[in-house]
Amino acid sequence: GLLVALSMGAAAESPVLSRIAETGTLKVGMSGGQPPFNFQNREGNTIGMDVDLAGLLAVALNVELEIVDMPFGELLPALESGKVDLVMSGMTATLPRNMRAAFVAPYHVTGKSILARSETLAALGTDELAQTDLKVAALAGSTSEDFVKGVAPNATLITTKDYNDAIDQLLANKVDMFVADASIIMLSMMRWPDAGLIAANKPLTIEPIGIAVPATDPLLLNLVQNYMRAMEASGVLEQLNKKWFQDAGWLIQLP
Repeated sequence: GLLVALSMGAAAESPVLSRIAETGTLKVGMSGGQPPFNFQNREGNTIGMDVDLAGLLAVALNVELEIVDMPFGELLPALESGKVDLVMSGMTATLPRNMRAAFVAPYHVTGKSILARSETLAALGTDELAQTDLKVAALAGSTSEDFVKGVAPNATLITTKDYNDAIDQLLANKVDMFVADASIIMLSMMRWPDAGLIAANKPLTIEPIGIAVPATDPLLLNLVQNYMRAMEASGVLEQLNKKWFQDAGWLIQLP
């Protein structure tokens, strides 16, 4: 386990790792509303790829896992203030975020994708989207909304309150396409398998999803890096990605 006494110097340099060792607990922040990364199942427990990965890390460190649910926007402030030790919440390592925290891995790579009812529309690239005046649905307040505004200024943007609303509009021919993260598009294909929906065969952008580690703790960063390399080398990471992003078995656990 971690309960080897860190020298006083190392403890001062790595306050978060020292806290994990002393308390015997690893606190991981996540939103609880981002399937398949993390979401509430029918029993009200948080499950998903982030939960599996955090659980394996806690076992490797020989400490207890404590999942701390909070709105997505509060996760990085909680990491900075020490309320959580790590953030694992389907979080893309963007430049502004990387100025506040270190990011390890990526453990999943996603990107913006298209869902449509025709192969022609699903196959549109950013150049064609720039010309289009089609009706495009995106989640209100999301990076997908920003993406559509930036890439397709001539399109009619229809923002929706949630993903189900966007799918309903697509099925009712009220919009021509739905833009979201590739993982959400994949999830929609799995939830509505007989609706005749077609997804883009490759994402339009690349978004690396990583573990956010406090910027103040180099030894914790080093430990999580080594752990993730081991997960990758042993094939465990590939298995987790397959379980949550290719197999549909977990869908029955959605409320």
